[in-house]
Amino acid sequence: VAAKRQPGSSFKPFVYLAALEKGLTPDTVRDDAPISVKGWSPENYSREYFGPVTLTKALALSLNTVAVRLGLEVGPKTVVATAHRLGITSDLDPVPSIALGSSVVTPLEMVSAYAAFANGGLGVQPHVIARVRTANGKQLYARRNANFGRVIEPQYVAMMNQMMEETLLTGTARKAELPGWQAAGKTGTSQDWRDAWFLGYTSYLVAGVWLGNDDSSPTKKVSGGNLPVEIWSRFMKAAHEGVPVAGLPVGTWRSTEAQNPDAQPTPPLNLPGSQMGTGGRGGRAPQPAPAPESFVPQARVVGPRGASGGGADGLLPPAEIPNGGRGSAPRDKGLLDKLFGTL
Repeated sequence: VAAKRQPGSSFKPFVYLAALEKGLTPDTVRDDAPISVKGWSPENYSREYFGPVTLTKALALSLNTVAVRLGLEVGPKTVVATAHRLGITSDLDPVPSIALGSSVVTPLEMVSAYAAFANGGLGVQPHVIARVRTANGKQLYARRNANFGRVIEPQYVAMMNQMMEETLLTGTARKAELPGWQAAGKTGTSQDWRDAWFLGYTSYLVAGVWLGNDDSSPTKKVSGGNLPVEIWSRFMKAAHEGVPVAGLPVGTWRSTEAQNPDAQPTPPLNLPGSQMGTGGRGGRAPQPAPAPESFVPQARVVGPRGASGGGADGLLPPAEIPNGGRGSAPRDKGLLDKLFGTL
């Protein structure tokens, strides 16, 4: 839990949260198209592009160009500050590739940060020991409440949960299966398949899976969308046995953007066009954030899902991202067999 690894696309929720807090919504349209940033040209894993897409679709499919665009719109420093606010304590480089998870973090930090999405926006500090008592019941130690208070406003929690739920329904984590429970999360894969992640949660529990070698050597093409998702599903099914079903904090919002996925993207937030490789200038000021009262909390419960589908993580070939991520591979049939190149 303490080893520092590149999170790849599992870092993208911090980018999207920062964008929502600047006034965008899950229905905001951005262009999934080639982009060049000072000689760096990140691509989607498939090297294919969807054109105008909503932020919900872009996150579900882990589209790199949209994440980079959003990171540049809000600013890499804002992305770093957002991650730190939620509980990431590692040093993060405020560079364009931070949007694709180029800085190293620990699994414990990531699970701690994702907890704020699951619990309605409160920061947490992970701990193992709550209290110590003697055999006769005398209390020797009691952990003080060291939580951070509210770190995400409720309306943004609702937006993020609906977006990350879509990752499990139609996106890179659609192999995840937790019948009866509403769940959300994000996959991640680093360069050369060295690190494979899945961070997922329900209203009851947050769990993170990291797979990789101690020496950071490549695995046998393990991506976040295959084995980490399968391990997470098996663990979460056991952990939720007998637990009363409850939905995630979700809601509705009044979108100020075009809701038609085929609509043209709106100009970015005060972003010079030269950074985007478009030759133009974005002149739109940040929109007012959706008002909290426009949200109607809802507890949704989902039924069983099939485990069919991809596992592609949307990340880049090794040469495409400085300190960056790598994408998907065909699913290995065994859960732990032939993972690390030793069998």
